[in-house]
Amino acid sequence: MRILITGAAGMVGRKLIARLAKDGMLRGRKIAALDLHDIVPPQAPAMDGVSVTIHTGDLASAGSSESLVASRPDVVFHLAGVVSGEAEANFDLGYRVNLDGTRALFDAIRLAAISPRVVFTSSIAVFGAPFPEVIPDEFHPTPLTSYGAQKLMSEVLLADYTRRGFFDGIGIRLPTICVRPGKPNKAASGFFSGIIREPLAGQEAILPVPRSVVHTHASPRSAVNFLIHAAGIDGAAVGPRRNLTMPGVGVSVGEQIEALERIAGTKVAGLIREIPDETIWAIVKGWPTRFEAHRSRELGFAAETSFDEIIRAHIEDELGGKLY
Repeated sequence: MRILITGAAGMVGRKLIARLAKDGMLRGRKIAALDLHDIVPPQAPAMDGVSVTIHTGDLASAGSSESLVASRPDVVFHLAGVVSGEAEANFDLGYRVNLDGTRALFDAIRLAAISPRVVFTSSIAVFGAPFPEVIPDEFHPTPLTSYGAQKLMSEVLLADYTRRGFFDGIGIRLPTICVRPGKPNKAASGFFSGIIREPLAGQEAILPVPRSVVHTHASPRSAVNFLIHAAGIDGAAVGPRRNLTMPGVGVSVGEQIEALERIAGTKVAGLIREIPDETIWAIVKGWPTRFEAHRSRELGFAAETSFDEIIRAHIEDELGGKLY
């Protein structure tokens, strides 16, 4: 089993690599080789008997994607992308990375005639307001950001290339992954993690939107489980609609803070400062809230059922099970 991961230096990529290194298997087969790609060098895991190759560069640049698929991977995890806030702020960069890079990779796979399973990380940003209270699987995607538009166009490519038999693709629409470890990134959704991560580390956090904002979340642990499950799922069971909205926990920002207070106490929750940011609010208010996610649940995808579970997963996975 040979696996290619783009965006391997990112948070989800790093956690996926750690999981694969721990399991040593995917789809019931021993992992023989890993090809890890990003714009900066990903860290190679220690895996006995596994060939690990590091690739750096721009997927959209001439020849880059072709060199990645020359090793004929059995499974491709396409995680590479520019995050939402950066894609909105830099129109050209967002389209180059999120759309042109995806098309270049998909086309390289087509021309190599290898037909691997391709797992693509899309986003709930493909949906745009106005929304019903709970968004059904059949809700029409009409993104209200450039990032959402880029992800939706990539979803259409994935479905068409799968229909044509160029590869066997599964697109997973990730909810906001929370609590993200490490430093804040340029995602407009970054504050959802920041208002939990920073207070748990004894640091002040900024809340730029109203507490009434409702959003759907899943932990990094669940995100990796989504990817592993998508790699092994029966394509025939998925059918022609290859892009699936993942399950998650739909809560308001206020409910996030209440969960933090239950778990870590009033003092920790008191480290959150409410400072409105109109730029972030303009993006966030067009985002979806809660999802039915019936199809993905029926196909075996699972996530946390409460935000308390998400916070506890962060404490266990990133803080050694202890508060500061």
